[in-house]
Amino acid sequence: MYRFVAIGAILFLAVGLPSRGQPSSPPVSIIFDTDIGPDYDDVGAITVLHALADSGQARILATVASSKYPRVVPVLSVFNTYFGRPDLPIGVPKGAAFADADSQHWSDSITARYPHRLRSNDQAPEAVAVYRRVLARQPDRSVTVVTVGFLTNLANLLDSPADGFSRLSGEELVRQKVKALVCMAGKFPAGQEFNVEKDAKASRRVFDHWPTPVTFSGFEIGEKIKTGLPLVRNAGIRHSPAQDVFRISLPKTPNDRNGRMSWDQTAVLVAVKGAGPYYDLRPGRIVTAADGSNTWDETGKGHFYLIEKMPVARVTQIINALMMHQPKK
Repeated sequence: MYRFVAIGAILFLAVGLPSRGQPSSPPVSIIFDTDIGPDYDDVGAITVLHALADSGQARILATVASSKYPRVVPVLSVFNTYFGRPDLPIGVPKGAAFADADSQHWSDSITARYPHRLRSNDQAPEAVAVYRRVLARQPDRSVTVVTVGFLTNLANLLDSPADGFSRLSGEELVRQKVKALVCMAGKFPAGQEFNVEKDAKASRRVFDHWPTPVTFSGFEIGEKIKTGLPLVRNAGIRHSPAQDVFRISLPKTPNDRNGRMSWDQTAVLVAVKGAGPYYDLRPGRIVTAADGSNTWDETGKGHFYLIEKMPVARVTQIINALMMHQPKK
């Protein structure tokens, strides 16, 4: 009993879940762009996102893959179905995009065990088409895009022409409909990070030309946040794809013995809740080299990166609690 009371207290006090009778702000409209699998902090991130949606704080517009390994669409379909949103739009790149193998074999395990409507990547539309269709239907300056993978889709979106969904070019459509972009990308104040490096050309295109404010959760933020052990050890949770993924994957990497580093969850948390009280923001502008490494121009404008404010242990508790969220009955 104490465990569940403690989790509830963490969620209410730190994440701000609305209590009965408490007025709440309108939910944040989110497009979630992810390279979910083989790495599995994306699994924690999509679980956090659905938890915040179930509490009324987020409205998920679409879940879009930025990689195209063979089971990426079925994996997204599993999680959306599990959390009671089986009809959420899912998109996947159809052209050039990074595709890694699931060496830990969790994606085949959960797609075999859990129901899902989309059985292959071929059944999902092209990612940019999903972006354009969804954005065109939203009020102006209302959408927050959170990307926790490669910048491939966003670069392609900026370069997209007018079509049947909108007469605007991609950059015009983003400027009209998107309020903010939150990226798990980069290392600050300088370094090299996987999401930026793997499609460095796309990263430079987005970071140089994206027409809304951009907030970065850098490698150094999630590196210190180790999550997943409470989820795996929670005997009260049964038949959970998130629990299965962490149960399968945590033992396979010695560095994960205390939990998986949690880069992507922080981006989702900030996209929905804002940076405070978790983080301070350092203003400036990212400068990305051709090899994907980055530096920071403190004289620039329009970009921000997160700086630790709330103790890491506290943020870890919040994310662990959200990752144990179960679907609404």
